[in-house]
Amino acid sequence: MELLALFSRTLDVTLPVFAMVFVGIGLKRLRWIDSAFVATASTLVFKGTLPTLIFLSLIKADLSVALDVPLLLFFAVATLAQFAFSWGWAHYRVPRAERGIYVQGAFRGNCGVVGLALAAGMYGNYGLSAGSLLLGVVIIMYNALSVIALAAYQPGQSTDWRNMLKHIATNPLILSVFAALPFTAFSIPLPSWVITSGDYFASLTLPLALICIGATLSVANIRVGSQVALSASSMKMIILPFASTLAAWLMGFSGEQLGLLFLFFASPTAAASFVMVKAINGNVALAANIIAITTLMASITVTAGIFALRFLGWI
Repeated sequence: MELLALFSRTLDVTLPVFAMVFVGIGLKRLRWIDSAFVATASTLVFKGTLPTLIFLSLIKADLSVALDVPLLLFFAVATLAQFAFSWGWAHYRVPRAERGIYVQGAFRGNCGVVGLALAAGMYGNYGLSAGSLLLGVVIIMYNALSVIALAAYQPGQSTDWRNMLKHIATNPLILSVFAALPFTAFSIPLPSWVITSGDYFASLTLPLALICIGATLSVANIRVGSQVALSASSMKMIILPFASTLAAWLMGFSGEQLGLLFLFFASPTAAASFVMVKAINGNVALAANIIAITTLMASITVTAGIFALRFLGWI
């Protein structure tokens, strides 16, 4: 009975998130939403509701708890290790033309939506505030490393650092983190009506973003998925999260810290990876397959991972 109760508590965290993804798949099949809706809604989330959610979660947070420097440093080092391991594996096992796409698909997670949604569902305000600060590290590292991986194996491409730095500096998610820090650090209050209105707007973020993820998935593409896509998906959803979480536990992380790290490590491949591959005229079918397979796998692997970590008493 204890195992059943533990499994039930695990589903309470993961099912609401992945249910919304499957709702998105269903709405697209019913043609209640279309590609134009998804494009508009995704822009609204990225430029409006998600930055608002991050801003509000940080101004409500206790910065002494949310600003966890060892956690941020470990995530940065682990991300570099994941990137290096994926690159080494791809060098020996993946055709040259597909290596950059493989590497990006294997290490770059959808932390901004799926990871943050799971963190909020599992840890509430701590998950949102600590996860929001972690997103600052995520955005900078994922963008920089993805550009390096894709440029290295794409003929005629070079690493445009100036353009990349501009995108990072003007990223709405990073700007929202920096905008919130003075309010949090100096305890500057905002009028209650501003907080309430912001909460209404921010509450659109996670359901809308998750529905958009579901609406962009193509089961037909998965059916013709290549071995490279399956390999990258297994790397992203099983090997790297397991190894990184084990390393975090060995380094002394436990409880909420370890749980948050696992959720970010175990997030499926980010949709932004498709955009970057398309921008360099790469193999977009491979990029789309990796996103679709990892997103569907996540409903199983994340649930299994949380259950295992709770069973072991690590989180």
